[in-house]
Amino acid sequence: MNIFPAIDLYAGKAVRLYKGDYAQMTVYSDDPVAVAKGFAAAGAEYLHVVDLEGAKTGGTPNLELIGRITAESGLKAEVGGGVRSEAVVRAYLEAGALRVILGTAAVTDPDFTRDMVKKYGPGVAVGVDLRDGKVATHGWRETSANDGVAFCRALERIGVQTIVCTDISRDGAMRGANRELYRRLRAEFSMDIVASGGVSSLEDVRALRDMDLYGAILGKALYTGDVDLAAAIREGAKA
Repeated sequence: MNIFPAIDLYAGKAVRLYKGDYAQMTVYSDDPVAVAKGFAAAGAEYLHVVDLEGAKTGGTPNLELIGRITAESGLKAEVGGGVRSEAVVRAYLEAGALRVILGTAAVTDPDFTRDMVKKYGPGVAVGVDLRDGKVATHGWRETSANDGVAFCRALERIGVQTIVCTDISRDGAMRGANRELYRRLRAEFSMDIVASGGVSSLEDVRALRDMDLYGAILGKALYTGDVDLAAAIREGAKA
């Protein structure tokens, strides 16, 4: 299982939110490029990047910074946050992203999502952000009527190869991953699944690895020192 250390960007800084609440934001570094280099030095191969400003506005205010992060760290980055047009998809891919994550657009514009998956293949993933089983949108500030599992089923039908699934209630809360959720998704779908939200211990990493998930995102637990990245990478790689 691949480990994705996370960098959430806001105003050019590396930050973390509590349960997606912009009013509960902690700044961890003024130099996200240095943070990414540190992850690489610890043995990371992948990176999860979210432009929190883009998630609110649909723009790409941190595009240049994300380009620097990918170029200077050498990490394979998946990038999300406000990706609602092909121009943004293309911009992030040209900036060096491994893949671009559609979030709100995947809910509000299924035709666009289908077109992007057809055109860019594995270069496009979908973020499935769940609040009480329903898919949240617009930087987690709104909750749609879409059932999470049914939504995943529709994504698989149109050829989506990777989903990044977040249990919002666990995000930044250090409560552990929602193992029941990921166990169900792994049983029902053949897509690559990246677990996100609440992964806060090596025990979580081992449990998700044993489900044969594609990946797990580590965020707050890295910044607080509760999880050592190098150790998590070693645990994720064990058969």
